[in-house]
Amino acid sequence: MGVSAGATRAATPGRALRHAGVTFALSATAVAGYVLSTSAPDRIALADNAVSMDLARAATTPRATATTADAPVQVAVLDGEKAQANREANARVVAVQVAQAAAAAQLEAERKAEADRAARAAEREALLANARANPKAVAQVMVAERGWNDAQFQCLVRLWTKESNWTYTATNRSSGAYGIPQSLPGNKMASVAADWRTNPVTQITWGLNYIRSVYGTPCSAWGHSQRTNWY
Repeated sequence: MGVSAGATRAATPGRALRHAGVTFALSATAVAGYVLSTSAPDRIALADNAVSMDLARAATTPRATATTADAPVQVAVLDGEKAQANREANARVVAVQVAQAAAAAQLEAERKAEADRAARAAEREALLANARANPKAVAQVMVAERGWNDAQFQCLVRLWTKESNWTYTATNRSSGAYGIPQSLPGNKMASVAADWRTNPVTQITWGLNYIRSVYGTPCSAWGHSQRTNWY
C-alpha cells in the first residue's frame, strides 16, 4: 500500500509533468497551428487590404486629379465659346448697322437726286417762262457766250425783229418758215431739241448755230438780209 501510495504520489507528479508537457506541447502546437492557420490568411488579408487601398487610391486619386486639372480647361473652353458668341453677335450688330447706314445713304442720295431734278425742272420752267416773255434777254446772254460783242447782238436784234418780231410761234404763211429765226422748214430745229415748236431757247440756239456756220457773225447775216431780203 505504501509503495502504491508512493508510486501513486510519484506517479502523480509524473502525470502532472506529462500532462504539463502534453499541455505545453498541445499549447505550442495549438499556438503554432493558430499562427500557421491564422497568420497566413491575415497576411493575405493585410496584403489584399493594402492592394485594395492602393487600387482605391489609384482609382480615386487620378479621377480627382483629372477633374481638378480639367476644370480650368472646361472653364477656358466655356469662356472661349462665350467670347466667340459675343464676337459673332457683335459682328451681326455691326452688319445690321452697316446695312442700315447704307440704306439711309441710298435713300438720302435718291432724295437729293430727286430734289436736284425738281430744282432743275423748276429752273427750266422759270427760264422757259422768262424766254417766252423776253427772248431778247436770253439771246443777249447766248451771243456773249459765243464771244460776240454787243454790236453783234444789236445786228441780231434787227435781223430777227425783221424775220419774226421775236415771236417763237411766228409762221410764214407762204414758205412755212417757223419761229424766232424763221427756220425753213421749222423741223430743222429738232437737231437741237424736240421742243423746237414751243421753246425760244431751242430756236435761238439753232438760229445762232446757223448764223455762225453760214455767215460767221450776226452782223454779216444782217448785211445779207438787207441786200437780199432773206438770210
